[in-house]
Amino acid sequence: MSDDQDHNNGAASSGSNIGVVIIGRNEGERLVACLNSVGSAHTVVYVDSGSTDGSVEAARAAGADVVALDMSLPFTAARARNAGYSRLKDIAAPAYVQFIDGDCELAPGWIDKAAAFLDAHSDYAVACGRCREKCPEASIFNRQCDREWATPIGDTLACGGIAMMRASAFSAVGGFDRALIAGEEPELCLRLREKDWRIMRLDEEMARHDAAIKKLSQWWRRAVRAGHAFAEVSHMHKTSPKRIWAAETRRAVLWSAVAPAALLAALLVHPAALLLLLLYPLQIARLAFSRGGAPFDWADAALLTFGKFAEAWGVLKYHANRITGAKTALIEHKT
Repeated sequence: MSDDQDHNNGAASSGSNIGVVIIGRNEGERLVACLNSVGSAHTVVYVDSGSTDGSVEAARAAGADVVALDMSLPFTAARARNAGYSRLKDIAAPAYVQFIDGDCELAPGWIDKAAAFLDAHSDYAVACGRCREKCPEASIFNRQCDREWATPIGDTLACGGIAMMRASAFSAVGGFDRALIAGEEPELCLRLREKDWRIMRLDEEMARHDAAIKKLSQWWRRAVRAGHAFAEVSHMHKTSPKRIWAAETRRAVLWSAVAPAALLAALLVHPAALLLLLLYPLQIARLAFSRGGAPFDWADAALLTFGKFAEAWGVLKYHANRITGAKTALIEHKT
């Protein structure tokens, strides 16, 4: 998990057995808010991926130890988190590590609640909680993100990028796969579960996230990134009995490739096949009513349905690059 690092020797906050790794790139005031939410009671490492907005200086001013990643290598969230963890081990050797992105803020008391759970349950490697979107009213895309964060409480298959992890378990499975441009958290959780570790989503407020997605193009790139992750991670673990994201990959291909192809083929037989186009509004209606049927639910359902085309593009990009040996274009590690 080591990485080429350029870190400062400024004083880091002292903590008992908990360390914090923050990753970011040009987060500006969001990073300042993130650092303030963590506080000074724990050892904090900030990993920067080529920021030009003063993020490094802001982190140092807040007392964090800073790791500036080598800019000659591709940036990924997985690489940044691993580098932060490696640095944290050198200066603090914590029992638990709280990972958080620089566009997020931890909820008051979360670290203590997560650590208390892991203290009391030695068979759990990860504790996460409820993440909420900071400004869900800012756009339909932000509201969709907020809904995504509302996952069931209790034992779960995976966590996101904000979670507290048992350092011994994290080290034992080799940390995040630094080559993944997305989906590194569920992939790590799969390897943890294969070693009989468990993952808990607590009924506690954990963090606020600031997606700041205001344009359709931003939403599209995010969906493409998701599709790429579905394809790559499911292919990596295609022989595992704990299959991951195979169903998500199939749904993306079904709705955006198989269904349109079937429609075109049917049109060659009879023009009445145009009725098959009703599949899409019917799917939107099904999703909207399953969510309550409010105006936002219809917009959200439409995004979910047509997002399958973006996801399928990500699936196609992954497999095309895998077959040709080309490098996947870097996708910025944010939402």
